[in-house]
Amino acid sequence: MEFLMKTSRLIVTSKTFARRVAVPIPRVQMTMFYASRRYSHSLFIFSIILRKILYKKPNALMGSFNSAPKINNMDSQDDGLELPKGLSTDALLDHVHQLRGNGIDRPSLLTRSFLKPALISEDVTDGLRCLKLNAVSRVCSPPLENEGTQNIRLLQWNILSQTLGQHNDGFVRCPEEALTWQHRKYLIVQEILQNQPDVVCLQEVDHFKFLETVLGSQNYAGIFFPKPDSPCLYIEQNNGPDGCAIFYKRDKLQLLCYDTRILEVWRVQSNQVAIAARLQLKATGKEFCVCTTHLKARHGALLAKLRNEQGRDLIRFVKQFAGESPLLMCGDFNAEPIEPIYATILSCDILKLGSAYADMKLEREREKERCEDVNELISESIKREPPYTTWKIREDGEECHTIDYVFYTPQQLKIKNCLEFPAGDQIGKNRTPCFQYPSDHFSLVCDFELLDEPKSEATIQ
Repeated sequence: MEFLMKTSRLIVTSKTFARRVAVPIPRVQMTMFYASRRYSHSLFIFSIILRKILYKKPNALMGSFNSAPKINNMDSQDDGLELPKGLSTDALLDHVHQLRGNGIDRPSLLTRSFLKPALISEDVTDGLRCLKLNAVSRVCSPPLENEGTQNIRLLQWNILSQTLGQHNDGFVRCPEEALTWQHRKYLIVQEILQNQPDVVCLQEVDHFKFLETVLGSQNYAGIFFPKPDSPCLYIEQNNGPDGCAIFYKRDKLQLLCYDTRILEVWRVQSNQVAIAARLQLKATGKEFCVCTTHLKARHGALLAKLRNEQGRDLIRFVKQFAGESPLLMCGDFNAEPIEPIYATILSCDILKLGSAYADMKLEREREKERCEDVNELISESIKREPPYTTWKIREDGEECHTIDYVFYTPQQLKIKNCLEFPAGDQIGKNRTPCFQYPSDHFSLVCDFELLDEPKSEATIQ
């Protein structure tokens, strides 16, 4: 008891002494303290608003799904898929063509050609190899078949999410049957396999299991990374979340490692993702990196700013992953060449990227010297981009613009060829998607050669 009383007196004395010797906090510091609290509160409110914008569906008419309950379905709609074993690519394409059905309402997939015809080649032997056509690639330029070369064919494509395309994207001129998964899935397979890519980069993938099964039968392996809050999950009868995917040909390439990223805007996680993979050519041991992404959609200055910030975060992620390795960075950037993100990517000193389609056209025009001035280089690149990579008609009108790209490191990779886009009369007045094409985006297909030694800037074409 005596001990408790002494302790109590000691505490009181200590408090009294503390009050006497305490240094009063100046009013300025107190003001800064409360200002800091208000600033933190403002940042918190700003982050909430930012996340609302970042997670909002692309079409403003659809509003936000955040207030609706999630429907957490799994990727199970293709569980019953069975394929005959041991099919060659030709036989598989014949098989899926039969599954798709025949008739007047089943027109053939849009045919396309390469920008640089196969027979016009600096290397005559390349042209001779390209004469080895088969039923799969008769309308395209087949990849070089020499195992000793260091050639890579990359296919980049937003395949259109089945859940969003059929239920929410508002393709008012597309027949309902043409939007069904039963119809679209076989055209998607045909578009990919007839081009015989070594690497396939896809966006809006919500049937990964189907692609993994079908492409796996042709010796492809895949990586999938879903959006953290995919809008598909707020729609009934969804097949799981949509996201990005990378497939690679296992007989030619070995996966060394890969990484994924939820892109950030001002340190706030968005609903957009990226995948990066390090691959090695088995024949030569040469390594390179591939990255694919799908940036925020919708128009407007604010959204363009958000995309640019996502692009900056993407650059940081890719640079950390790829280091000094040759790099292919592609995807649906949802930005026309005049948007800030395009200049941000091409003017980035740490990556030194070029745009494959623009540079291929530059080479075709026989202009051998690239501009040294960054602003002039970007301006010239903008002029040479394709007139469109997506062409569709929605409830609010017709959209025809370039928003998909394949960027690469010209010092380490040489662009050899690009697949051209179909003309308007080929596509038809109802545009895409349609019976002849399964997505509202066209695939981008590029041939690259891995260079033995980095090219000097003076020799980059």
